[in-house]
Amino acid sequence: MTETSSSTGSIFRSIALAALLISLGNIASRVLGLIREPIIAAYFSRGLAVDAFTLAWTLPNALYELLISGAVSAALVPVFSEYAERDRTEFWYVVSTVITLAFTTLVIAGALLAWQAPLAIALLSRPTESALQAEAIALVGWLLPAVTLMGISGIVTAVLHAQRRFLLPAFVAAAFNAGMIVGVIVFAPYIGIKSLAAGTLLGACAQLAIQLPGLRDAQFRPRFDIHHPAVRRILRLYAPVTLGIGFSLIGVTIDRWLASGFPAALSTMRFATTLIQFPLGLVASAVALAVLPTLSRQSATGDEAAFRSTLAMGLKIVLLLILPATAGLAALSLPITATLFERGAFGAEDTAITALALLYYLPGLPAAAIDQILLFAFYARKNTLTPNLIQGAAILCYVAVAIPLAEWTSLGFLGLVLGNSAQWIGHAIITAWLLQRSLPLNGLRLGEAMLKGLLASALMALAVSGIVAFGRSWPPLVQVVVAGSIGVALYTLLAIVLRLEAATFLANVIRMRLRRV
Repeated sequence: MTETSSSTGSIFRSIALAALLISLGNIASRVLGLIREPIIAAYFSRGLAVDAFTLAWTLPNALYELLISGAVSAALVPVFSEYAERDRTEFWYVVSTVITLAFTTLVIAGALLAWQAPLAIALLSRPTESALQAEAIALVGWLLPAVTLMGISGIVTAVLHAQRRFLLPAFVAAAFNAGMIVGVIVFAPYIGIKSLAAGTLLGACAQLAIQLPGLRDAQFRPRFDIHHPAVRRILRLYAPVTLGIGFSLIGVTIDRWLASGFPAALSTMRFATTLIQFPLGLVASAVALAVLPTLSRQSATGDEAAFRSTLAMGLKIVLLLILPATAGLAALSLPITATLFERGAFGAEDTAITALALLYYLPGLPAAAIDQILLFAFYARKNTLTPNLIQGAAILCYVAVAIPLAEWTSLGFLGLVLGNSAQWIGHAIITAWLLQRSLPLNGLRLGEAMLKGLLASALMALAVSGIVAFGRSWPPLVQVVVAGSIGVALYTLLAIVLRLEAATFLANVIRMRLRRV
């Protein structure tokens, strides 16, 4: 084995282990998310209360996305990663400056948003929905204090990822969900829907606290050095991201405004999206976050061959896992929705409409998963403008599909769900086409991986659907466990028979890891 191939194999193993570690945190987060949302559904079902909270949360979440979330992958991790390899004193100087500036900005922006909450809510909902608006405005003030804590937590995550410390950040979302669960259970009997806001604040505190042990060697001092080269570079990298986030906010505004005209639409879409986010976070986010620091370093050294190989393996792993997840959710949509949500105030009719919304979301799931890896490839190459310009085109895809279907057909809010799927698919196609022009991925067997994955997933879905049909009289949980278990076993067998490269690679990584234990 040559030195280059040995080095490449070591990089792949490092990425795979990081992805597995992040996956453990994502599993905890998604499992807690699947506990959190059914608890919310059991207490409040679909309707005005959850619609109002979803609408109110749009504002602080938009602030977080605009100021922090978009910067983590696009600017903070790439720049922090480079400084982490150099002088540690300089690294902590840069980190201190970024945290100080972010904290100040978040506090000021949050105060302004609280002041103008009635205007902002009015822009997000139809004028006829006065009851929804009043309920949402009352919740905004409760939610905004969590944004500052979430923002600092996001920067700490970038700091730890830049140093290849993945364990604690992997459980940030799990801590947040745990806080929300506690908030709902403890406070819902006393303050109703405001218990979700209390839970949000608890979760924000928890996700920051869980990462603090990772900063044991930190050298933090408040600084306002906005002229530091690293700060200017972060701002240059992040500036195009604001364009993409701006497009996203336009899309969210349109989506919320349209959905507010359909009773219980926002809450139904929320619960269905929870099921979509489980595989998306478990697969795409884990692999993308594990790959980004390595891609950033390979791009910085100009090693195009290694960059292509790393990106291709990341895509193959995503395809290996997301395709069967999509097929399985489609085959199990009704029993899995009933298993998770149908209790308390959430009845059989709520289950049926939520399962239908889930089916309409599923066409866009593989595209959304692949898209995360492709976007991170652009970010690793310090190109933040192109992927954010793409967002504008994706919003047009949404508008072209959602408005006609929602307003001019009997689909109602389900037309908005199909619009979201069209947006994800359109974004992924455009991103892949533009990346291919600057970084050809020919010869890396990506098409083969997709075709084999589709074949194995389709066969698995047929088998699972047959089992569900046969066991129609079984309890939903039994249907999910029996059909799901057989589906996993069948797909694993098919992956071996079809010799899926990513499956073989992951099996070897796990085998080598177990030998070291």
